[in-house]
Amino acid sequence: MAFYTGLLKDHQAKQNERKELQEKRRKDAVAAATCLTEALVDHLNVGVAQAYVNQRKLDNKVKTLQIQAAQFAKQTQQWLGMVDNFNQVLKEIGDVENWARSIEMDMRTIATALEYVYKGQLQPAT
Repeated sequence: MAFYTGLLKDHQAKQNERKELQEKRRKDAVAAATCLTEALVDHLNVGVAQAYVNQRKLDNKVKTLQIQAAQFAKQTQQWLGMVDNFNQVLKEIGDVENWARSIEMDMRTIATALEYVYKGQLQPAT
């Protein structure tokens, strides 16, 4: 019976060693999984942080672009107004030019008529 008792003690000792080894491996596995999870979260956080920074930069660029587009639209309206005014002035100049030609033609007609009258008065009546 002592033989069996010794075998039983050996068996229990080996079983305790296996349990301790298994518990150590389980703790190591949990620690490794925890480290992996933390590394993955850190990696994702870096990506998320970079995406946030990029989004803020984009938002600032969009605001700047909107301001510049509004300024350009305002300037374009001013240019269009200037072009319209210029066209109106050109039309008025054309109107003045036509008026001056008309006056010139009338004056030539009057001058010619006066010249005929003057020449007619200088010639003796026959």
